Amino acid sequence: MIGGSRINYDERDCGIIMTIKLSKTTLVNTQQAMAKRNWFLFDASGKTLGRFASELAVVLMGKHKIDYTPNSDTGDGVVVINADKLIVTGAKEAQKTYRSYTGHIGGRKDTPYRVLKEKKPTEILRHAVHGMMPKTKQTDAQVKRLRIFAGSDHDMQAQQPRAV
Repeated sequence: MIGGSRINYDERDCGIIMTIKLSKTTLVNTQQAMAKRNWFLFDASGKTLGRFASELAVVLMGKHKIDYTPNSDTGDGVVVINADKLIVTGAKEAQKTYRSYTGHIGGRKDTPYRVLKEKKPTEILRHAVHGMMPKTKQTDAQVKRLRIFAGSDHDMQAQQPRAV
């Protein structure tokens, strides 16, 4: 093997015929990726928040596919059920806070994990996944394909998600 290529030497009529077979890298554009887009159904009950969010981020970016292309949106759609049953380890449940800013002077709001879990359990997972995505122009389009539901029911039957 020389530089990723395979060279075969063959002797015919006192001459050497050399055939070179190069390995090809397949790049996918956005239109081809949209044609092959799938939807997956994940159950979040009993899963750890960070480990589960990183698994979702990989699927949204498309890194689980063979034809992953960094400059194209090759990711799949994700449906998450039972987001209210996620767990966190250690003392994060008592100590973790989520910060938001209203845009006004002194408008920073700190929301504890427990309060946010009671009010909007889906936003905890959305915030974690968004933080694990690359900071590029594609991120907003990729995060739009993340659908999170607090209970075990979802309204995404038309996409025919495959359970993982």
